[in-house]
Amino acid sequence: MLSKSTANAQWLRRRLRDAVTAAVVCGLGLLAMVPATQAAAAGAADNNRTWDAAPTGVSDLDRDPGRPFFYAEGAPGAVLEDAVAVTNRGDKPLTVRLRGADAYNKGDGSFAIRAEKRSKSTGAWLAFARTKVTVPPRTRAEVPFSVTVPRDATPGDHPGAVVVESASGEARSDGIRLHLRVAGPQLAAIDVEKVSAQSDGIHYTLVNRGNTALSPKLAVRAKGFYGDVLRHGPRDVGVELLPGQRARLTAKWPGTSALDSVDVRLTVTAAGGARASGTTEYTAVPWGWIVLVVLVGGGAAAAWWRRRAVPIRTVDAARAEIGPWPPGEELDLVSNRAGDESEHEAAGVPR
Repeated sequence: MLSKSTANAQWLRRRLRDAVTAAVVCGLGLLAMVPATQAAAAGAADNNRTWDAAPTGVSDLDRDPGRPFFYAEGAPGAVLEDAVAVTNRGDKPLTVRLRGADAYNKGDGSFAIRAEKRSKSTGAWLAFARTKVTVPPRTRAEVPFSVTVPRDATPGDHPGAVVVESASGEARSDGIRLHLRVAGPQLAAIDVEKVSAQSDGIHYTLVNRGNTALSPKLAVRAKGFYGDVLRHGPRDVGVELLPGQRARLTAKWPGTSALDSVDVRLTVTAAGGARASGTTEYTAVPWGWIVLVVLVGGGAAAAWWRRRAVPIRTVDAARAEIGPWPPGEELDLVSNRAGDESEHEAAGVPR
């Protein structure tokens, strides 16, 4: 038979074990609820979109990974046809406007489209069956459009977009990319300009000199007196550079805190045989250490100079420090000097 203290100890251990088990189960339940909550929030955000636009053939409002954009290819003078689907999820009629737009790269390389009436290429070649469409509630409407390639169009890629803008209800604008390629010779060419290395990174400008869109890759080598500061093979820069466009980019690098002179070389490659290089130099000067050395050295030099310096004392300053001489002492000094001279003469000793 167990004693009372032993029974109490066992009861306490059972209660603690039950409490820990309950806490673990509760924690696991909360962790399991987090992804579900995030998914529910994402679903709610999607449901808040009352309308969407996509290439035709997409069965749901989510873009089909097989056709996330429009793609067209033809010779100069060809007429290419496609259609855009606008789906109204709301319970009220939706009116949208459709237009074409040229695409370009912003200064940082990001994709952008021209404003209305500013397109001169693909955006100006698009023609819609209707530029203004009213879609009934919970209805999907398909709007055909055509791309007429001019006879004098240059070969290569002519990126653009189909823009759908709401004229009623939810104020929003959707742009669906249009990859248009005009048949003919294709040239992939790229250039690297304005390379500079600074403490915050290596800055450079990429220029697409060809007529095809490029996805460049960058290799970096920075070599100093003490060896490689940075070296890595080709890496995607995360930019699709359109024909005739340029982008100012920055490559991260660790820099160097030591006194060093670094030669930096960038090598850019892309599909189709495009390749270019750019170089620059970076001189690392540890100004903090230099200032510290100058201050310490200057202080040591000043202390040494103070110890070595000997003050120059004039006769007047010495007399002023000693005080006036008694008159008798000065006369005795003169008389003693005269006595010494007479003794030397008497002895026949030359002076």
